[in-house]
Amino acid sequence: MKTAHDPHPVIVFDAECILCSANAQFVVRHDHARRFRLASMQGEVGAALYRRFGIDPADPETMIVVEGEKALRDSDAVLAIYRGLGWPWKALGLLRIVPGFLRNPVYRLIARNRYLIFGRHNACWLPSPDDADRFL
Repeated sequence: MKTAHDPHPVIVFDAECILCSANAQFVVRHDHARRFRLASMQGEVGAALYRRFGIDPADPETMIVVEGEKALRDSDAVLAIYRGLGWPWKALGLLRIVPGFLRNPVYRLIARNRYLIFGRHNACWLPSPDDADRFL
């Protein structure tokens, strides 16, 4: 299980969601420092992290980024990912100047309708063997 002493933030995502899986693949491709670890909400670690932060893994409407003992959710989680990828993606972190009360409703609307808008995989996306160590 992820602990406060783990230096790697963990992105918990929906591996059946085409958009979410594409985002996870984007992170794997652009996280050259290998800073992030990933866990699907369908897996044991991801589901446990969701439950730890009061989110039902069977019906989530957010992804989370777990850093130590806290979890970022909604648009804050997305922006934390971009800030953690380094340049040029880090520049997208400047979107934090847009207040959360404006960003989060848009995020939640997309999250609630992600399967309808982007589709759903019949099976969870799996990483390549070279990146398997980045998945929990």
